[in-house]
Amino acid sequence: MKVALVTGASRGIGAEIARALAGEGWTVALNYAHDDKGAEDVVAAIKKNGGRALATKFDVTDATAVRAGVNLIAETVGAVDLIVNNATGPQGAVPIVDQTWDHYQHHIDFFVKAPFLLVQAVLPDWLSRRSGRIINIGSDVTKVGPARDSHYVAAKSALVGLTRSWATELGPHGITVNLVSPGWTPVARHQGTAQSEYDEHMQKLPLRRLGVPGDVAGVVAFVASPAADYITGHDFPVDGGRTYS
Repeated sequence: MKVALVTGASRGIGAEIARALAGEGWTVALNYAHDDKGAEDVVAAIKKNGGRALATKFDVTDATAVRAGVNLIAETVGAVDLIVNNATGPQGAVPIVDQTWDHYQHHIDFFVKAPFLLVQAVLPDWLSRRSGRIINIGSDVTKVGPARDSHYVAAKSALVGLTRSWATELGPHGITVNLVSPGWTPVARHQGTAQSEYDEHMQKLPLRRLGVPGDVAGVVAFVASPAADYITGHDFPVDGGRTYS
């Protein structure tokens, strides 16, 4: 049975990805950091629909915690076959004049350090099996470059380069590495956003609607499937046509 580890999966896009993969027959290990109830609710929903899931609480930016978490998953439901790097910390626009290096380091920890720690934790097993799959969750900000978000854009851009370099290095070993890049996809943390902001953003999109978590999850499920066995190093935008690439 194939095992998928989805980080940051107790809510929002991560939770929808977990549900979608479970629906495709994956045993899903949901990683999360704080939201016990959210993770438990996602696991319960997956099991209610006949799927298999396990909640795993650990800090993806801590090397010791990552290794312990990956080992626990292997001991409980089996070795990890797929990693979906979705976890993120608090976000928010900050003008350059008000930024500190901590703003950058925070995002680098989630979008560079965490994927690095996770791949190192599974790689010996994957190399021996000549099999494995990584799907990094990027963002259309790397192409759009919104103002007051350079700390976030820089870290997400690093994830693009990381994806391509890993794909080149790991491809000969049967391991694929791809990126799925959502546009603005409102979730619970966007509650309170003015309708005018939604309307303004929709006017920039050829499809004239905002994305929903299921849009992203569907593409992740495809990239995780056998249909994508011959695809690696690519960036799949899920942004209503805003960037076209």
